[in-house]
Amino acid sequence: MKIVVIGGSGLIGSKLVIKLREHGHETIAASPNSGVNTLTGEGLAKALKGASVVVDVSNSPSWEDAAVLKFFETSTRNLLTYEAAAGVGHHVALSVVGTERLSESGYFRAKIAQEKMIKNSSIPYSIVHATQFFEFLKGLADISFDGDKVRLPSVLFQPMAADDVASAVGRIAVGPPVNGTVEIAGPEQFRLDELVRERLAALKDPREVIADPEALYAGAKVSLRTLVPDKTARLGETRFETWLTQSAAQIPSRKVS
Repeated sequence: MKIVVIGGSGLIGSKLVIKLREHGHETIAASPNSGVNTLTGEGLAKALKGASVVVDVSNSPSWEDAAVLKFFETSTRNLLTYEAAAGVGHHVALSVVGTERLSESGYFRAKIAQEKMIKNSSIPYSIVHATQFFEFLKGLADISFDGDKVRLPSVLFQPMAADDVASAVGRIAVGPPVNGTVEIAGPEQFRLDELVRERLAALKDPREVIADPEALYAGAKVSLRTLVPDKTARLGETRFETWLTQSAAQIPSRKVS
């Protein structure tokens, strides 16, 4: 089948495109770099022609409240409009575990708006709620750094490898629409501050990580279980220690976004 991956040059998208092609699917990696712009509609009609499935793993380049809301609303509206015209039968969107519990955050309000548009559309859909990726632990430390210490809430956290995210999204994309939400997560639970502390130690990053009950997560107050999935979540296979060993063995490269 023909599958179009929106955000196909990013961290998850690039992995997903490779996996789908390995399984014999005609897969289009769509992004502004390849002439497909979901904000303007440029290239969408051509890219979606004959497509059975569209997978949206794109992300806003800005986390500023108004900008991120505009990105997800405009992009999703354009995608759904062009998909309806092209006869696409399955819209898959990557979102985040706990999104509905994080409405204090401008970013997550935008994700809530995106999900609502998908649910209200006439196109059969699957929304995939993933936990945070191992690859973003340092980035989480960066946005939680106050210039002196990294302050994080000591809440439960169940992150997963980006490779496992791509595999799970791929399986859902080639299956029937669930017309609902599927949760995916890593195989282990941690305390958020402890895991970030371990990641920084592996990077020889000297910043001190403090468990702060008042610290916010992406601008939102979180409780013990805000960031972890239900027991029905589909779990990835890669454990944190395995991923840490693999990432240490790799030559450092620039993050693809």
